[in-house]
Amino acid sequence: MSSARAASRRATILEVAHQAGVSKTSVSRYFSGERDRLSETMQTRIASAAKRLNYRPNQMARGLKGGHSRLIGMLIADILNPFSVAVMHGVEQACRAKGFSLVVCNTDNDPAQERDHLALLAAYRIEGLVINAAGQPSRELKQLAEQGTPLVLLDRSLGELEADEVGLDNARTIDMALDHLSSKGYGDLLYLSEPTSQASSRQIRLERFEQQRELRGLTGRALSLSLDKEASSLEQAISDFLASPSQRPKALLCGNGNVTLAVTRALQAKGVVLGAIGLMGIDELDWCQLVTPGITTLAQPTKDIGRAATEALLQRLEPNGKAAPPRRIHYQPKLLARGSTQDPPTSTA
Repeated sequence: MSSARAASRRATILEVAHQAGVSKTSVSRYFSGERDRLSETMQTRIASAAKRLNYRPNQMARGLKGGHSRLIGMLIADILNPFSVAVMHGVEQACRAKGFSLVVCNTDNDPAQERDHLALLAAYRIEGLVINAAGQPSRELKQLAEQGTPLVLLDRSLGELEADEVGLDNARTIDMALDHLSSKGYGDLLYLSEPTSQASSRQIRLERFEQQRELRGLTGRALSLSLDKEASSLEQAISDFLASPSQRPKALLCGNGNVTLAVTRALQAKGVVLGAIGLMGIDELDWCQLVTPGITTLAQPTKDIGRAATEALLQRLEPNGKAAPPRRIHYQPKLLARGSTQDPPTSTA
């Protein structure tokens, strides 16, 4: 055999077993998610041998043969959203630790793309799906669930679709935001959100804001709009809010990281001094601490959310796992107070 051909030939599981000094069964267990049945020393030997031989198991062939693809699907509504990226990292880490590979599809909040990706993931014979859905459940998603594929809903609810849900405690998050803003003396608030029809979490936050604002005797209003299509409307809404007379200090509360970025840009363009006008965002972004004097945020435990979603999904793959009732796993955010919500003047009139 020529050296070029030898270099291109795929290593076999038997060669890995020989190099590692273990049985073929042990190597198979290592790559099929049963590593806990092997000693740490044996795991290290197998990993080293596989790396030396550049061995990669054929997961598709494995799935066709044994009915287990070792593939987990993840459907993301907006991969440009920092929250999605951070949670995806947590999901991938948890999958890899359990011997699964992650297949990620982005829908751009487009129901048609969501249907296409669901069909693709079904063709790959995924063993479970973590989904950050756009809007209402599609026929394809319902079919996937009816076929017995475990689902975990990420940061969303889908009405009649019964599945585990993992995400933020959205009502408590709004309460924490209002508690903080009120404690700093802000009493006239503008809540800004992306369209609520695309995400149940956004709807919960908006409704909670309206309810709690009234109960707490705060003034202000809420507005949901598309950042891509209604940028000028966002800028006008901010201008109108800042220009309106008020005896109470004003603050803007942003429903997610995308809104925080858009609002920060608008305020900087107007030369607004943060603190005198309060600014607070849901979701921590790396740049929030870099913008003078620092933007106050409520940080989601994204890595924990991603790992919990994966663990919930894998539990459904255990014997009798599918029989358990749907679970709701909600996390609390962490307040990161910075200068954008410093104690304001007593009046902005």
